[in-house]
Amino acid sequence: MSPFEIGLISVVAMVLMIYLGVYIPIALGVVSFVTIWIIRDNITLPMALLKVAVGDSVKQYSFATIPLFTFMGLIVSRAGLGEDVYKVMNTLFHRVLGGVGMATVGANALFAAVTGSSIASASVFTKVAVPEMMKLNYNKRFAVGVVAGSSVLGMIIPPSAMLIIYAIVAEQSVGHMFLAGIIPGILLSAAYIAAIFIMAKFWPNFVVNGGKMAAQESRELLSAGQLVLLCLPLVGLVLTVLGGIYTGWLTPVEAGAAGAALGLLLAVGRRKINLKGFWNALLETGHITASILFLITAASIYSRMLGIAGIPNALGDFLETYQLGFAAVMVMLVVLMLFLGTLLDTASIILIVVPLFLPIVEPLGVSLVWFGIIVVIGAEIGLLTPPLGISCFVIKSTIDDPNVTLKDVFMGALPFAGVMLAVLLILIEFPVLSTALLP
Repeated sequence: MSPFEIGLISVVAMVLMIYLGVYIPIALGVVSFVTIWIIRDNITLPMALLKVAVGDSVKQYSFATIPLFTFMGLIVSRAGLGEDVYKVMNTLFHRVLGGVGMATVGANALFAAVTGSSIASASVFTKVAVPEMMKLNYNKRFAVGVVAGSSVLGMIIPPSAMLIIYAIVAEQSVGHMFLAGIIPGILLSAAYIAAIFIMAKFWPNFVVNGGKMAAQESRELLSAGQLVLLCLPLVGLVLTVLGGIYTGWLTPVEAGAAGAALGLLLAVGRRKINLKGFWNALLETGHITASILFLITAASIYSRMLGIAGIPNALGDFLETYQLGFAAVMVMLVVLMLFLGTLLDTASIILIVVPLFLPIVEPLGVSLVWFGIIVVIGAEIGLLTPPLGISCFVIKSTIDDPNVTLKDVFMGALPFAGVMLAVLLILIEFPVLSTALLP
C-alpha cells in the first residue's frame, strides 16, 4: 500500500477507536505513531517526532494562557458573577415575552467575556435561569435549550480557550484571534435573541406552556443603582483582560494573569471562596490544563503523520484536478465538523481538522484568523448535538429536576444548533465580519 492509503486507513481507525471509547489523545497518539512506523519501516523517526511533539507542547510561552484563563473562569464562576449578570439582563428584558430566554442569552454573552468557558456558563445558568423560567411557566425544553444554546458563546467570545488552542496550532496571534471573535460572538448572540423573539411570536407554545407567562411579580427586578453596582465588577474584568490585550499594554499571558488575580480578589472580597475552594480551583485548573496539553501533544504527532502520509497534498491535488474551489472546501469542512461533533469535544475537533485543512486553505489566500473562527463555531455545534453534546450533558447533570430528561435538553437545544449553523454560513459568505477589527 502507498503512504496515502495507509494514512487514510489510520484516520478511519482513529475515528473508530474514539467511537469505541478510547481516550482521544491515546487514539490520536498511538495511531499516528504506528502509522509513521509502518510508512517509514523504522521506529526511530516516530520516536524522534514524539520527543519533539512533547517538547514543543510544554515549552511554548503562549501555552501559559490556558491555565491562567482557565483559573480565571473557575474563580469568576465561584465569585457569583454569573448570577449578578443574569439579574441585570433579566431586568432589562422583563417586559418581553420570552424575555427570560433573551436575558439568559445576554447574560451568557457577558459572562463569556470574563470566563471563556462554555461548561462554566452551562453550569451557572442551569442553576440560575432554568428555575426562574420554570417558575414563569416556560416550556421545560425551551428553558434548558436556551441555556445549552447560549452557553456555547463562551467558546467564541474572547477570552476563549478554543481560540487560544487554534492560535497555537495554526501559529496565529492570540490577540488577533480574540479580536476576530468579537463581531461573530455579538452576531451569534443577536441571532439567538432574534430566534427567541420569532419563536415567542409564531410558536408561543414552544416557549411558554399554553403561550402564557405566569405573574410578572415573581421576577426579581433591580433599580438603576443596583444595575450599575452589579455591572462594575464585570466591566472592571473586561477592561483589564480584553482592554489590556487590545491596547497592547498586556500580552495575552499577562492579561490572563491579571484577570485571574482580579477574579480572585473579587471572590475573596465577596467571601465566596475559602482555602478549600481555592485549592479545588487550582486542582481543577491543573486537570483541565494537563488534559488539553496531552491532547495538543497527541495532535502534534498526528499532524506530522498526515504530512508524512501526504493526505493534505492529495486532497489539494484532488480539488485542483476536479477544479473544486473555495465553496467545495467549505462544504467538506462543515460536513466533517458536523460529523465529528457527534463524537468529539470541541478541542479535539479543532486539533483533528486544522492540520488536515490548513495546507488546503492556505493556497486559497484566505485569512487564517477567519478560518479559525469558522472552525471554532463549526466545532461548537457539536456541543449541542447527540450523542456527545457536552453542554447538554452538563445541564442534565446540574439540573435538579427528574422531569427534565436528556432528550428534553437535546430537543430544546436543536433550534439553537440550527441558528449556529445559519450564522456559520453567514460568516463563511462574509469573511469581513471576522476580520474587520484586525489591525
